[in-house]
Amino acid sequence: MRSVSFCDMLRAGGRRLLALAALATAFGFATLSPALQTPESRGNPGERGLTTGKRRDQVVDVYDRVKGAVVNIHSERTVTAPGDDPFSRLPVQPQRVNGMGTGIVLDPRGYILTNYHVVDDVYSLRVRLHDGSGYTARVLATDKEADLALIKIDPLRPLTLIPFGTSSDLMVGEAVIAIGNAYGYEHSLTDGRVSFKGRDVTLNKEVSYRGLIQTSAPINPGNSGGPLLNVLGEVVGINVALRAGAQNIAFALPIDFVITRAADLLGRKRGGLRHGILVRDVTSRETIESPTVRSVVVEGVEPNSPAAAAGLKPGDVIEQIDQVPVVTSIDLERGLIDKPHTARVPLRVIRDKLPTELELNFAAAGVRPATAPAPADLAWRRLGLRLVPVGADAVARANPQLHGGLLVTEVVAGGAGASAGIQKGDILVGLHTWETLNLDNVAFVLNHKDFASFLPLKFYIARDGKLRDGWLTAIP
Repeated sequence: MRSVSFCDMLRAGGRRLLALAALATAFGFATLSPALQTPESRGNPGERGLTTGKRRDQVVDVYDRVKGAVVNIHSERTVTAPGDDPFSRLPVQPQRVNGMGTGIVLDPRGYILTNYHVVDDVYSLRVRLHDGSGYTARVLATDKEADLALIKIDPLRPLTLIPFGTSSDLMVGEAVIAIGNAYGYEHSLTDGRVSFKGRDVTLNKEVSYRGLIQTSAPINPGNSGGPLLNVLGEVVGINVALRAGAQNIAFALPIDFVITRAADLLGRKRGGLRHGILVRDVTSRETIESPTVRSVVVEGVEPNSPAAAAGLKPGDVIEQIDQVPVVTSIDLERGLIDKPHTARVPLRVIRDKLPTELELNFAAAGVRPATAPAPADLAWRRLGLRLVPVGADAVARANPQLHGGLLVTEVVAGGAGASAGIQKGDILVGLHTWETLNLDNVAFVLNHKDFASFLPLKFYIARDGKLRDGWLTAIP
């Protein structure tokens, strides 16, 4: 029996990069777009209005309804030859590695969900919409454990949204549809059946999945991050992997798992601004053929938080935040995107079957953001590294032109530095395009107003008298 393998991106020199069912390829990073009008509804996928006959069936209708909310992702990674000096002006011959993936729109302002392995270690991203328009993109947040990532483009007009169903009542044998950037063939549609539910898949000691949806819908490299849909046009999973050499054995992350993790990714965009609402996503369905009905119920309220000051109570059903109707916990976080620390945000809930108007006041006493941490604490919290300045003599063997660096004295397990392969004893000599001679240099990069456009963040270290480089991708 062959072991499960996941195909996608190839590193230079023949070394495989874990990419599963996607790949990467593209061109640059965009800045934040201004807020755009949020559509009032994701639409009712149950009202299909199919014409009679055998040609225009449910699959055709689903594609027409959701194609605008599915995007094609192309990426590019540049690898320099071993021994190249990134700080010198000597000519180098970089090697470009291209890839591809798929994403779904989470917010009309250009926030897009895809797989972590689609954007891992990439140099640039470009997103192409169904109408053929293309945009540069940037990585905002990643969840390596869940294999999810949040990226951003600046669309010229609001993007359409895709309705979320539930994976809780999927049936083995149920028809499903996949849309994605298969082998770079954009917006390709395939269909199949749910082959199994709750499948555990292990790739190696570092990468494993639990509770996946197994499907016979043909999935190819480039499909990663794209939707697996039911015949109602609801997303029931995010395509993530395939079994190489098999006949239509592919896997998707269950959407009920994805929604909670995607909401967390959006929440990180607030930069530490906490609302203090603990919620639970609830689903129901009137009949087996009816569309999913979703709601967000308050499970708890953090003390001394805006939610506590607003009077939110467990059991409240959140109906709307600001101008965003709330159907999932993703919508709750969407309503707070780009809000300032002094924001007063209206909130409507259903309490005891009656609508109640509340307000989240982020400027209230006791909920103001904490002061900026010291540079050493910032490096520890964001990079998972303890750093001590060293002189030029410590890095002279690696490159006599360097002026010094920061000795790594401690590395936190699971932190951004450890995940990128940085070890105790390494000397950090550069981040992005700047040398790191002291901790203030590190703080300058991490606090830079354009920091998000630097991601993934290039780093340079001296190790064993040689200069090495890599990418920091999982920076909180």
